[in-house]
Amino acid sequence: MPRNRLVPGVEVVTVPGRGLAVRTAEGEFLSVRTGAADESALLALLSGTGATHADEELHRVVRAFEEAGYLAEEPRRTPWPAGRRDIRLLGDPVLTRPLASHLAALGAEPRTTPAVTAPEGAPARMDDLLDGDPAAVVWCLDGPVPDGLWEAADRLPAHGVAWLRCHREGWQAYVEPLAAAPGDATSAHVRARRLAATPAHRELAAYWDGPRTTGAPVPLGVPEAALLAALLADDLGRWATGTPDAAGLPARRRLRQVDLRTLTVTEHPVLPVPAVAPTPKPAPPSDGSPTPKTDG
Repeated sequence: MPRNRLVPGVEVVTVPGRGLAVRTAEGEFLSVRTGAADESALLALLSGTGATHADEELHRVVRAFEEAGYLAEEPRRTPWPAGRRDIRLLGDPVLTRPLASHLAALGAEPRTTPAVTAPEGAPARMDDLLDGDPAAVVWCLDGPVPDGLWEAADRLPAHGVAWLRCHREGWQAYVEPLAAAPGDATSAHVRARRLAATPAHRELAAYWDGPRTTGAPVPLGVPEAALLAALLADDLGRWATGTPDAAGLPARRRLRQVDLRTLTVTEHPVLPVPAVAPTPKPAPPSDGSPTPKTDG
């Protein structure tokens, strides 16, 4: 019998008077019908501490665990690939500092540099973003995104560079989907989708454009910054190692909103916005009369 292990998040508990129960990764409890199998031997086998010999009844129960997806070989951590270790971090230090710590602990080589902007606050230039040939660029803002700031960065996936970003709007922070290939959702797509999803699209656009009159600034404390950094680091780690998302939406199709007052995270699906086809010109009338004008 191979040395099986319960997959992460799955546990077996002995319930007094009722036998064994499985707690699934989703938090549900399922009863285990062991039949004539010895429960102690089963627990030893599931934990990988039992002997290799097992009778047919024990084999039957273990096969049931395998078929349900509750068993796996001893987990092995996938190392961060060397070709994807150079991660360039831009933006506000309150977010880039904890993110750099998370990435370094995972095996990446984060490189924090000042935000790259042209004179007079113009958007970043592609040559500046690609400086040093990073595998990924992450841009973190402790505030709303100025119009056009990420326009050049949205083209990073076309250059083979992964593109990830986050920003804050008052008490709400947004972790946008990771873009790793042409056709993934960019910051421009997210803005368009958000405008289309709210009846207050004029107000939201005005808020982004500014100016904004604010009261006392919203503090981005250590717990809030650590949570945002952890979400970003997890997305980058899954992209770098090819680890699938354990649950929920995939990172490249997911916008996460974080309520900084409660640290509640909600996910929203987001898809790229297709290019708009030009409006076709009407065919001229067959009787030779003038073509009617159209709006636009």
